Amino acid sequence: MAKKIISIISVLGLLITAGPVLAVPTFGTQGILTLPSVAGNSPVLMPLGEKIDPGTGKLVEGYAIIHYKDKAAKPAGKPGGGATQCYGFLAKGAKWKSVEPWVVNPSNTRGLDTVSVLGVLSTGVLKWEDAADGTVGNNALVNILGDGSSTLNTLLADTVSPDNQNEVYFANVSTQNAIAVTIVWGIFGGPTFQRELVEWDQVYDDVDYDWSLTEEAGKMDFDNIATHELGHSVGMADIYNSECGEVTMYGYANFGETKKRILEPADITGVNTLY
Repeated sequence: MAKKIISIISVLGLLITAGPVLAVPTFGTQGILTLPSVAGNSPVLMPLGEKIDPGTGKLVEGYAIIHYKDKAAKPAGKPGGGATQCYGFLAKGAKWKSVEPWVVNPSNTRGLDTVSVLGVLSTGVLKWEDAADGTVGNNALVNILGDGSSTLNTLLADTVSPDNQNEVYFANVSTQNAIAVTIVWGIFGGPTFQRELVEWDQVYDDVDYDWSLTEEAGKMDFDNIATHELGHSVGMADIYNSECGEVTMYGYANFGETKKRILEPADITGVNTLY
């Protein structure tokens, strides 16, 4: 854990030194995330088809997981999750079997400090990795998603096929009511021991939503939403049982909400069961 924290601090130090370079650009740098049309009304899990993963050479499936503000859509499609135990998986046994780095372009139109965006995402990764052994705060990490870095390069979420890069950025998400979208590629079928995750991307909508790092009312809390989205990246599914409304992986969110920042016992049990 110490090595990982040092790595994060080093990245943040470099970003602070180059602070003026990370000025927020005019909107349009990251374009529009347009998801393919599918049958049904605003599915939560959108199938993206099958492609060969360039990193492993294996045939993999892609899914776009859409995080809605309210109950404008009902869960549909596969892989599925969400049972009475308040946690579920994208598919049983579908997890990371290798550690890969990820990259974020933190530029946004809502005034979020770009250094803090990387910090929140890095801390969010650590939350899930800390919980993966079943005990939070014991300084024992299961290295799942690897280390992140910041870039000014234009990134592109992979809705057609994986490209062997895990990318995070802000853009215009065309799907109505979508706060954020996490795209995951992996092997979700067949024998459980063969299932695995091979790539993830995330896009946060900064056209339809204001964002905050300080729990502001009327804005989406970035830490709150990012912690939830990173749950998908490690293999956790959305939960829609209203009795589980306090867990981080509950599928809906609202303005000013911060409860998803902290993993609940069900979230911890879930990621520990998976890893």
